Amino acid sequence: MDFPVIEWAWVVRNLAHVGAAYLLALPVAWDRERSARSAGLRTFPLVAVASCGYVMMTHRLFADSPDAQARVLQGLMTGIGFVGGGAILKKGADVRGLATAASIWNTGAVGAAVAFARYEIALVLSLLNFLTLRFLTPLKENLKDDDRDA
Repeated sequence: MDFPVIEWAWVVRNLAHVGAAYLLALPVAWDRERSARSAGLRTFPLVAVASCGYVMMTHRLFADSPDAQARVLQGLMTGIGFVGGGAILKKGADVRGLATAASIWNTGAVGAAVAFARYEIALVLSLLNFLTLRFLTPLKENLKDDDRDA
């Protein structure tokens, strides 16, 4: 029985990609955890790592088929949408978790961008997601308070 030979250069490359996806998901994960949301420090890095892994597998397996790569990416992003849907809670007219759900979906895109070695896209997505949650949430709360005072 022949065992496959481990290509250590690929192992190191893949670890670097997965590690980058993991690290880029942490700021959003930290914000959601700190805000006591339904998803946090475990969910966001796992979504980024899984997305990165799926795209890396397809990228190598279907290198000669952009259509196949696109279908896998499409399926992945749809699946992450279902994961994010689990973060949305509706109680009467009140809907909560939309920002967390959108952040889960965005984190999947971060992982996919890293897998394609598009670090600039992954960094921008991660940074904008974090800044939106961190700075627009207080603004949103202030606007709600202004409406209540009127």
